[in-house]
Amino acid sequence: MSYEPPTPPADLATEVVNALNESTPEHLRDVATYAEALAKHKEREARLKKSANQEEVEERPDDLPDDVPAKATVTIKEINDNRYYYWQWRDGDQVKSKYKSPVNPDE
Repeated sequence: MSYEPPTPPADLATEVVNALNESTPEHLRDVATYAEALAKHKEREARLKKSANQEEVEERPDDLPDDVPAKATVTIKEINDNRYYYWQWRDGDQVKSKYKSPVNPDE
């Protein structure tokens, strides 16, 4: 063990370094315990946020064409007394549609 005091990390704020240098060994151990617990908590929160963001991304349906975004929904349009399914999504200020299939009258 060296008799020289440790060198603080370069990115540690001067105020923090000064406060730690003025602290007792017991206080420093308390700070270390708290800092470790806080780091684990923040890492967990970041993982949960990342996980939640990934869950928001919906899986692409198997029958979704490549040129239709995953956020598209299926709507029914009636044309000349016939009903059809269309993929529909918003692209900026426009609503875009793409034909999917006829509506089965038995459904």
